Amino acid sequence: MKSSTGLDENVAGALCYLLGIVSGILFLMLEKDSDFVRFHAMQSVVVFAGLWIVSWFSGLSAFMPFIGVFTSVLVVSLFRILTFVIWLLCMFKAYQGEWFKLPIAGDIAEELVRR
Repeated sequence: MKSSTGLDENVAGALCYLLGIVSGILFLMLEKDSDFVRFHAMQSVVVFAGLWIVSWFSGLSAFMPFIGVFTSVLVVSLFRILTFVIWLLCMFKAYQGEWFKLPIAGDIAEELVRR
């Protein structure tokens, strides 16, 4: 099924995650008809905004002497791997045409799209 962007819904849904917050916002502005695409666009915005905030705060932990630089680098590295896995998973699930909801962020996105 086509979305109002002219793309198939599954392709548009996957593209919502391509550039994180940026592509999510772009598809939220462009998509008028498809709830599937709007949901994935909103989930992209919610997830990657949240991950960006967590990443920003975890980067500050390097300056806390009681945590240590090595532990901070390890946490940041693991966080980046987790972010990459979430990004790939969301793109894959959307491309497969699934209404895949991440815990917490998916519920928030669903609620925001309904408004």
